[in-house]
Amino acid sequence: MTQTSTTETTARRRRTRSVVMVALSCVSWLAAARAGAEPPAAARVLVMPFENVTRDPKIFWLGEGAAVLLTDDLLARGVHAIARDERQQAFDRLQVPPAASLTDATIIRVGQLVGAADVIMGSLQLDGDDLVLHARGIALEAGRVKTDVTERGALPDLVAIVDRIAAKIAPADPPPHVDEPALPVFESYIKGLLAETPDTAIGYLTGALTLQPAFDRARLALWQVYDDQGDQEQALAAIAAVPATSRYAERARFLAGLSQLYLKKYDEAFATLTALADVHPAANVWNDLGVVQLRRGNTPQTGTPAYYFTKAADADPADSDYLFNLGYAYWLDRDTQAAIYWLREAVRRDPADGDAHFVLGAALAAAGNGVEASRERELARRLSATYEARAKRPGGDAVPRGLERVKDEIELPHANGVERTLATNEQRSQDDLARFYLDSGRRQFEQEHDRQATDDLNRALYLSPYLAEAHLLLGRIHLRNGRVREAIDAFKIALWSQESADAHAALGEAYRQNHDPASARAEAERALAIDPTSAAAKRLLAALDAR
Repeated sequence: MTQTSTTETTARRRRTRSVVMVALSCVSWLAAARAGAEPPAAARVLVMPFENVTRDPKIFWLGEGAAVLLTDDLLARGVHAIARDERQQAFDRLQVPPAASLTDATIIRVGQLVGAADVIMGSLQLDGDDLVLHARGIALEAGRVKTDVTERGALPDLVAIVDRIAAKIAPADPPPHVDEPALPVFESYIKGLLAETPDTAIGYLTGALTLQPAFDRARLALWQVYDDQGDQEQALAAIAAVPATSRYAERARFLAGLSQLYLKKYDEAFATLTALADVHPAANVWNDLGVVQLRRGNTPQTGTPAYYFTKAADADPADSDYLFNLGYAYWLDRDTQAAIYWLREAVRRDPADGDAHFVLGAALAAAGNGVEASRERELARRLSATYEARAKRPGGDAVPRGLERVKDEIELPHANGVERTLATNEQRSQDDLARFYLDSGRRQFEQEHDRQATDDLNRALYLSPYLAEAHLLLGRIHLRNGRVREAIDAFKIALWSQESADAHAALGEAYRQNHDPASARAEAERALAIDPTSAAAKRLLAALDAR
């Protein structure tokens, strides 16, 4: 494995996990305006790992195993249950250790991050020869228990026990179990998911496949382990064994296309992803086809990168990565005005995207708008140390190659329907509407209704991307919900938009929580230079001195 491939994989994961979360709900008067226009989205349900009450090491794997089985059962019964991969991304984003015993507050934050309406928490323990499972379903908004179920049975009957719990949560009749693994196979698979080292994970997962070669789910997990290690040859070999008749065939083909892309087997990647797009034309498939074309070159017969990125953006216009890729492709194609348009749309959806600000700055400079170009480049330097370092080198204003973004199939929720919501209010000026959402977001923030506040503030920023107060409030929401890195980015944008003592003090507190006392002290001192009476800056210095 080369250093380049390792860097690319790491950068891809960082970019994929830095998706801006925007809530889906609207204020009541907007919801009324479009009532009946579109069906409500199915409520999402998050199943958390079950707690091993007695910390019995013999059944440590069952906490995750019960959650995986219950999620599968709920999906089979028509419930919009959230897959384990998405839950793990939320854990990563909140820096929650996978084996940690979580507080109710942390569970609620995870649920909010994945856009769940309900969370199912459970516990398990051995009582003699019996396994006892207890599950509670909680509605996040109301904070009330919707279901409370306890079932017991012999450990070999784990699947049946979980089935009975699922039946009480969602009574609909499920289809028959397909490719259900034997308990030893499932145990080995779950232990592979939970393993702390790649070698251990590979051992358990290959063990599961030795016991049941047709258990394709383990092959997907093997691909993930090898992909995390940057070993794309092994990843491709693992996923290639999934047959076209498997219920995991489409996902396997997508992962195979990713490995071929990383291995620079561009013709093979194009063929794999094109075949997949014919049967499953999803935004991430179109996007990765655009990346293939960008890297291998294109012909009129095979389609330009912008063609595929446009199809991705049309399929999911709320995802800033697709819009960035489209703008970047136009920049590389020397279509400056198109690049400016799409890069502006990208930073509307993700104001903390340093790459988008930098390329937008270059496009604005090429179009003769030097003042705005300088502002965009300055913000890029504040958001990314990469651009700060580049600025000190000759030719540092040049746009680097390789900024295009490959997409995995797993994404945390992001804005949906923002444009449709705003289109119902064209009679209001953008400034007035932005102020309306900012005021609403401020009230929701003060009442600690963080989900609604985030929704309103992001709507304000969609209309006016550089509202300093909106970024400051978003940063404070991130900070009190444990998303320190996101808080730092939001505070930096707030300061770039309008310098204030409050923003310096808030950024300093975020640095303190990020274990960077030197930067925290510097921000506190800047805050006091602007406002010598700043109570927040004084509290920050006192906390730093007390260390």
